[in-house]
Amino acid sequence: MKTSIATVSISGDLAEKLAAIAAAGFDGVEIFENDFLAFDGGPREVGQMVRDHGLEISLFQPFRDFEGMPDPQRSRTFDRAERKLDLMGELGADLVLVCSTVSPLALGGIDRAADDFRELGEGAAKRGIRVGYEALAWGRHVSDHRDAWEIVRRADHANVGLILDSFHTLARKIDPDTIRSIPGDRIFFVQLADAPKIEMDLLYWSRHFRNMPGEGDLDVTGFMRAVAATGYDGVLSLEIFNDQFRGGSPKSISVDGHRSLVYLMDRVRRFEPDIRIAVSDMPDRIEVEGVEFVEFAADEDEAAQLAAMLHTLGFARAGRHISKDVELWRQGGVNIVINTEREGFAHSSYVVHGTNVCDIGLKVEDAAATVERARALGADPFEQIVGPGELKIPAIRGVGGGVMHFIDGKTDLAHVWDIEFRSVADETSPKDAGLVRIDHIAQTMNYEEMLTWLLFYTSIFETRKTPMVDVVDPAGLVRSQAIENDNGLLRITLNGAENRRTLAGHFIAESFGSAVQHIAFASEDIFVTAEALAANGFAPLPISPNYYDDLDARFGLEQALLDRMKEANILYDRDDHGEYFQLYSRNYGEGFFFELVERRGGYSGYGAANAQFRIAAQQRRMRAKGMPKL
Repeated sequence: MKTSIATVSISGDLAEKLAAIAAAGFDGVEIFENDFLAFDGGPREVGQMVRDHGLEISLFQPFRDFEGMPDPQRSRTFDRAERKLDLMGELGADLVLVCSTVSPLALGGIDRAADDFRELGEGAAKRGIRVGYEALAWGRHVSDHRDAWEIVRRADHANVGLILDSFHTLARKIDPDTIRSIPGDRIFFVQLADAPKIEMDLLYWSRHFRNMPGEGDLDVTGFMRAVAATGYDGVLSLEIFNDQFRGGSPKSISVDGHRSLVYLMDRVRRFEPDIRIAVSDMPDRIEVEGVEFVEFAADEDEAAQLAAMLHTLGFARAGRHISKDVELWRQGGVNIVINTEREGFAHSSYVVHGTNVCDIGLKVEDAAATVERARALGADPFEQIVGPGELKIPAIRGVGGGVMHFIDGKTDLAHVWDIEFRSVADETSPKDAGLVRIDHIAQTMNYEEMLTWLLFYTSIFETRKTPMVDVVDPAGLVRSQAIENDNGLLRITLNGAENRRTLAGHFIAESFGSAVQHIAFASEDIFVTAEALAANGFAPLPISPNYYDDLDARFGLEQALLDRMKEANILYDRDDHGEYFQLYSRNYGEGFFFELVERRGGYSGYGAANAQFRIAAQQRRMRAKGMPKL
């Protein structure tokens, strides 16, 4: 599989773009005409720059408003085409994209357009150049790939072929299976883009909201399955118009792009095993069987504060590492690790972020296979020195500066707590609060990074994404989207902050990009949990009495239940499938907190309706401690 990306997809000048594209592992690049025109150098110099980066020019684009023009405009159009073909010869490009015309002067008619392309094909053939025709979703006469193919078919010229773009097909809700009847050797190029489903003008949607395959809502996999079934074995390229990407890091956007193509073709390969496009063989998406542990990096003083907070939550100190300053705290099926080592990754993480979650351990069927898949998708493996008696646990660098370790039951990894930790008795004997597992982990990032994080998780793990919701903060909106698997044993909420005045934005700024802002523990009876927490000295986040008055009006709950929730500061939500109870700790540090939840029935959300009331309560307490007023 040869991969490519259009220069218009990322930010920077042409030299920066080429460097980022090459570093991400692409084979080629689409030179967008405006990037060439803005470059202070000739076409031969651009062509040499591309080759010096180990890339090839996969496509030069676009040539606009070509077919169906009346005279004298037709003559001038062919003059323009001749100049473009000469330019391509100097660039060293052998394929040009001609998009369907939007000119009000253009005349309709498939045969007229086919005649134009046949003549253009003759001029291109003399220079060893091919012409690809693409149907724009908003084209004046041609807006459907089926009509574009009919024009190419009637042109009947070896140097004229079809260019397919997933956005133009899927945005118009054209069945991608109609592609299957097109001969693969007549498809010259395939461009791929996803997008969120938004009802708006097609041109504006295309120019501002495209994203990488797997980041949006379009059926790009179905589109590519149809393309693969034709026998097409050419270049797969990304053409992404996105305001957010234009302001982002060209390096990270390029890495996302390459990951999205590898992930897409891995999915296609599993649906279409006989495809001709060569794709790398890798394990299938990894099924996560639960969160095995969460590790905090801290110094001794802050570790003691964190341990005291865990004590109030019903956690008991259960073990100490055989050689490192690392403690294990446990309750039910939850393992919390506190690392106060003065060297190694955890210490580096503490130096940068302060006390923070530096490591998440996931329980999987095959730890080695998990790392293998992650590496194939561009994730970096993680290793550090293993001491005597310690296990070498497979790991990768995650998003947000942390790492992820993987535990399976196939090797000694299943016994890591017995092998690497010595049991200790907790003399404080906290009252067990009935917490049974980690319900979800909430990670916070700048909003423009959300798609990167989403693609990272969904491409490696067998997960799905939920619809994005707006979380109302008194200082602005926070975008929230969850990644979860079918069994509910892995739930990660992604919260994108748009400014630092929100609670999420404050957390990122003050912790220098630390990712995990809160951990939610699952209880099987929230009221039993609340009683145990009170006995342990737990201080809940105080919720305004006004909230409970409104709750009564919205849900008509029994007064006795309302009174119990109000007394314990428990929040409530309900959907068509079940109920959700939430209880929050007060903040630790600059906005980190714990959450206790109970899901009843088939409730599948995260209590988004309550977020604004929880945030208001948290910010009141932070202001009381000296945080500037928002």
